[in-house]
Amino acid sequence: MAKIIVYNNDTNRMEVYYRGENENMPYNTGTMKVKEFRGSSRSNILWTDKRTMQAWNSFRYLYGRPVYIGFAFKRTYEGGHGLQSQHYAGTAFDVGQTATNAERARIRSTAVNSGVWSYVEPASLTPTWVHFDRRFGTPACSTGGYPLIRRGSRGNYVLIAQDGLNTLGYRTGGLDGIFGDQTYNATRQYQRKVRACRRWNNRLQHMEIITRICYRYRKNRYNN
Repeated sequence: MAKIIVYNNDTNRMEVYYRGENENMPYNTGTMKVKEFRGSSRSNILWTDKRTMQAWNSFRYLYGRPVYIGFAFKRTYEGGHGLQSQHYAGTAFDVGQTATNAERARIRSTAVNSGVWSYVEPASLTPTWVHFDRRFGTPACSTGGYPLIRRGSRGNYVLIAQDGLNTLGYRTGGLDGIFGDQTYNATRQYQRKVRACRRWNNRLQHMEIITRICYRYRKNRYNN
């Protein structure tokens, strides 16, 4: 049984569901089971947002046939993706690993033409699979990445920050996707401990630092 936290982009609320591995994901119309979204993640807590699930529904309707999902959700400490990967936000999919080149080309074309994804990676970067995601928000840094989050923010990116802070020992009061007082205090404690980025300015702007240190901490913890 998985606990699934969903950010409802329409109401700006966090919703919680409990689903078995063979049940459909929340807001899914029957084309993605929990175990497919989980992939290789061993976490009993997963998260995504409503518009990502709706984007998948539209894409699958247009494609008209099953699509193998190789990777979807991961938590930052599990690694396997870039430092600010949208997989950690539960908004990204790597699909078509078992498909032929012609099938992957059709999947990619459908994803692009559907207009429901924020980003579809070109075949030159991922020739043996198709990556697309439903990222949202303006990147906090000029080089891209996660959006700015601050006190009062809600959503997937807050969950990533809370996950990283908790793993490092800065307690946020759990994983709820709400940047409240406890998450704010944990962020300030982290900032006082690690002044590695000048762009923080008393707010959690550059989350790559938390992601990078969180992953290394967890990796070293299991290797020792």
